[in-house]
Amino acid sequence: MVDVNVMLHDLVPEHSLLSEKEAQALLKELKITSDQLPKIRKDDPVIKILEMVHGPIEEGNIIKITRISDSAGVSVVYRTVVDRVK
Repeated sequence: MVDVNVMLHDLVPEHSLLSEKEAQALLKELKITSDQLPKIRKDDPVIKILEMVHGPIEEGNIIKITRISDSAGVSVVYRTVVDRVK
């Protein structure tokens, strides 16, 4: 059980789980495979919060992270869920 919702903290950017269809479209657009994306561990506190909303998140799912800053504007990155970073 998660005691604190880390996603409510000002410094934690918005995280969202891509659907399988969205993930496949993204990978096709970028012309890469999911293992070429940066990784996020399945035990990351944000993943635990997302699992409370979406149910179990499996290795290989893709998370969209949207950062907003005054200087850079909006920056979107994607990460692949892994059990362990290899």
